[in-house]
Amino acid sequence: MAVPTTSSAVTTADQAGRPVPEQPVPGRGRARPEQLEDHRRELTGYCYRMLGSGFDADDAVQETMVRAWRALDRFDGRSSLRSWLYRIATNVCFDALDGRKRRALPVDLSPDASAPVVSSLGQPLPEQTWLQPVPDGRVLPETGDPADLAVARESVRLALVAALQHLPPRQRAVLILREVLRWHADEVAELLGTSVPAVNSALQRARATLASASVADRGADLDPLDPEHTALLERYVAAFEAYDMTALVALLHQDATQSMPPFALWLRGPADIAAWHVGPGGGCRGSRLLRVSANGSPALAQYKPSADGTRWEPWAVHVLGVREGRIASITNFLGPELFAAFGLPDHLG
Repeated sequence: MAVPTTSSAVTTADQAGRPVPEQPVPGRGRARPEQLEDHRRELTGYCYRMLGSGFDADDAVQETMVRAWRALDRFDGRSSLRSWLYRIATNVCFDALDGRKRRALPVDLSPDASAPVVSSLGQPLPEQTWLQPVPDGRVLPETGDPADLAVARESVRLALVAALQHLPPRQRAVLILREVLRWHADEVAELLGTSVPAVNSALQRARATLASASVADRGADLDPLDPEHTALLERYVAAFEAYDMTALVALLHQDATQSMPPFALWLRGPADIAAWHVGPGGGCRGSRLLRVSANGSPALAQYKPSADGTRWEPWAVHVLGVREGRIASITNFLGPELFAAFGLPDHLG
């Protein structure tokens, strides 16, 4: 973003009528408070990749805006407003990550369970244990080059965001800035207050860590707007709402997984997934699904029938991974608090 300087502002005149430049006022003419909001969406995407939670990302961006607003009179225009905000946001994320364990998905933390011998979900683990989904509209650009949009969509998929959590905070920031946001090494070095060789070294270590983590991409071979993808999603909705396990199993990849944060339980394979639905998960029968978009992937909001049968109540957000034309992963994020983040109603009647 080009930042104007105060020297070009002319608002007064001397006694002879000659224009006199306005005296510099800190921050004036360099950045206005309303310009900060122009960067909220991309900053939210950056903080989400850093923190692994849409709620934490919103909090981090809000703290970034507060810090920036308070320091706006000290913004000297030597860097762009965007770079300055990213520097603040990075420090906010570093503060938030200090001493905190990484967020993860159930498939990364424990072995799979066998549905026939599992009678319940068990005890929920603390919210900060799990990766959380994020609506696409909060983190992806509204418009832009299709190739850039594809990169942005790929960079917020659950598998990649989970993989990023394996990295130390500074390596995480370097990888996101260099390979997702495509900053130059010297720009990242300036932001982090380090050298270009240090940035390149951190990037190499980050790449090596991700390679050794062996975090497989659990579905990313189709654009969410692809007609084939749309048809697959429609069949999933029809099968789930009809609670037709034969039809549902036919849509699943042979090594498909299903997990249900905040519970550690997860299942592998169509047979166990179907057995869970007709056994302990039978309360989902009669649910309704609304289409949403999360983490650059197709997603659905599930409303379960209420106890008295008078309406449907928010239950889970399903984020689907697709591979080779079939559903490779179903991550059911349980919790009605997610529905407000997606702008969804608190019940269907």
